[in-house]
Amino acid sequence: MPSILEARGLHAGYGEVRVLKDVSIQVGQGAITAVIGSNGAGKTTLMRTLTGLLPPQQGSITFAGADVTALPAHVRVDKGLTLVPEGRLVFPDFTVDETLRVGAFSHHARDNWKARADHMYVLFPRLRERRHVRAGSLSGGEQQMLALARGLMSKPRLLLLDEPSLGLAPAMADELFEKLGDVRNEGVTICIVEQNIYAALQMADYGYVLEDGQINAEGAADELLKMDSIREAYLGL
Repeated sequence: MPSILEARGLHAGYGEVRVLKDVSIQVGQGAITAVIGSNGAGKTTLMRTLTGLLPPQQGSITFAGADVTALPAHVRVDKGLTLVPEGRLVFPDFTVDETLRVGAFSHHARDNWKARADHMYVLFPRLRERRHVRAGSLSGGEQQMLALARGLMSKPRLLLLDEPSLGLAPAMADELFEKLGDVRNEGVTICIVEQNIYAALQMADYGYVLEDGQINAEGAADELLKMDSIREAYLGL
């Protein structure tokens, strides 16, 4: 399977604190790739580095065949690389409609944004019912659906998701994962960092285990689920 994104030898951190240490990953075109690991392993730092919110101290990032290592985040969004951040970060005073419009701010996403917004309401019927409601009045699950829809409004080729089920009730988390399957079926490649490791690996095609800023295991997601070390460390089995 060809890769849409490839990171090689990434070192990144904050000030003198180095969080990522020689991290290399590939995200297959059309696949779901999961990055799992304990709290503080560097997963969010990896997402921020891949999307240009945090410049790497060393290493390179290639997206869709082009080197994007030095490009700022907004240019990467224009190229189709979009992050749905941890914590949703929706604007509380914007309505659902307004939030979707903001999601189409990038140059390549402005055309036909209304048709895409209508499609978001088909994909997320719960948002249609609340289209004129302020985002701050939505439940946590509804806000996460809105954050996902906002990301999709940017016409991503690769959607990066940072802990999308964090704080959600189990039923809402299950609905979210089902929606991600629908998104993948529409041709969007997904890379997900997720606290629900079992759900993430069940959904994913390929996975990486990140510990202390380094990749210490990788492989087909179903094979990772069978590894005793992962079952003991992360699944309590």
